[in-house]
Amino acid sequence: MPHPQDKTPVEKLPTGISSFDVIARGGLPKTRTTLISGTAGSGKTIFAVQFLASGILDANESGVFVTFEESGSDIRQNMRSFGWDLQAWEQAGRLALVDASPDPDIEVIESGAFDLGALLARIEHAVRKVNSKRVSVDSLGAIFSQFSDQSVVRRELFRIASALKRMGVTAVLTAERTADYGPVARFGVEEFIADNVMILRNVLEGETRRRTIEILKFRGTDHQKGEYPFTIVPERGLVVIPLSAMQLRQKSSNVRISSGNAEVDAMCGGGFFRDSIILVSGATGTGKTLTVTQFLQGGAAAGERCLLLAFEESREQLFRNATGWGFDFEKMEREGMLRVICDYPEVASLEDWLISIQGIVADFKPQRIAVDSLSALERVGTMKGFREFVIGLTSFIKHQEVTGLFTSTTPTLMGGASITETHISTLTDSIILLRYVEMFGEMKRGLTVLKMRGSAHDKDIREFTIDRNGMHVGRRFRNTTGVLAGTPVHVSPSDLERVWSHYDAEPGQTRRPPGARRSTDPRE
Repeated sequence: MPHPQDKTPVEKLPTGISSFDVIARGGLPKTRTTLISGTAGSGKTIFAVQFLASGILDANESGVFVTFEESGSDIRQNMRSFGWDLQAWEQAGRLALVDASPDPDIEVIESGAFDLGALLARIEHAVRKVNSKRVSVDSLGAIFSQFSDQSVVRRELFRIASALKRMGVTAVLTAERTADYGPVARFGVEEFIADNVMILRNVLEGETRRRTIEILKFRGTDHQKGEYPFTIVPERGLVVIPLSAMQLRQKSSNVRISSGNAEVDAMCGGGFFRDSIILVSGATGTGKTLTVTQFLQGGAAAGERCLLLAFEESREQLFRNATGWGFDFEKMEREGMLRVICDYPEVASLEDWLISIQGIVADFKPQRIAVDSLSALERVGTMKGFREFVIGLTSFIKHQEVTGLFTSTTPTLMGGASITETHISTLTDSIILLRYVEMFGEMKRGLTVLKMRGSAHDKDIREFTIDRNGMHVGRRFRNTTGVLAGTPVHVSPSDLERVWSHYDAEPGQTRRPPGARRSTDPRE
């Protein structure tokens, strides 16, 4: 006789690590065991303690921490940097710490049958003592590495998992692995014993360490697939960056704001949209930082707080340059309209920078953000990591309904066809190209609005100059072709006449190419 199927969904327990709960679709499966496997330095112990700390602080749930490796005193001391006072929680009856770490003065010799019965009794007593709902065990490898019989390891692991399930707790078990992309765990059996398996990685990519988290399996329930970057932050602990949660649901405003330059505003159809992301791309010296300076000045003039994140120039240099163009950044700063953050991008990982920027924005609450430049940040990580950073940053800025202006340096002096080497241009709403144009032994500068989502804009490539009063946009380049390709060529009026004559000769064609007209300017 067939048994009726249990259609009750697997209940999940929010871990309190909100960014992780997003990719776990609600948290860890309740009253089940979750194996967290990772190499050295990947954050296993921090996750295990944070799981308990979040339960105590946010859910009023007591916890039990079992340590097989580090001593209890070391655990208490190490976790203080995250603001977790384990000793105070123990004294308040909110946390029980079971110290099963080895005594360095006692040599352990494998002899006869091994039994974890006494240790499990200690864990069960601790669970009852504080009425615990959460248990973390760190780490399995520390106790089983001294035994050579794999059948013993499998049997005792199964016994631990069964005992924890019988206690009715949600448990986290940590285990070591020998490589970031090798076997799941050291003994090859841990992942089959646990109900759920997660992998933490700390991969060396181009001389930079990058941490990621992956949920390998959740029995009976759904979760996000793939690796997600995370970082470890003082006073906060482990913070996951769930790119999957960054959905395209941002609001779109029709309100225009000034770029800080009336001529650029006119080329953009009346200015930038309030919650848009603008990319200014150009070679070194073409005027990208000046464009940023005007953008910030325009915001302060409109009563908007502005944030500048500078990764290539010092604060003093930026302020000196602004003064040279007639803008007083010091006054803006004194009035609380401007905050400037300057540092080398190499001082932190891209994930750390993203979390740091989010914290600065939450504290200062700017209406405009400028990043000068993205190209400097690109040096910190891999292409994939950099693109994930830009996705996270643009999504965050848009959700805050803040206007963002980013600069990017093209790899060649004359620009060429590439806007950005990492193809982030598709993530932006507007693109302004600044280009050098060589004309008869003289270097000129050209500006064009390549893209303006949701708005008509000027299609011309206009010459601009820079003086002590800033940027001045002039007339378009005429009788010149190949500017955007990085190979500008001057076309004489006689050559244009021959081209127009060709158009005139074609039946059914207009008498002039679209936008073309004879010039009466003798200089052209």
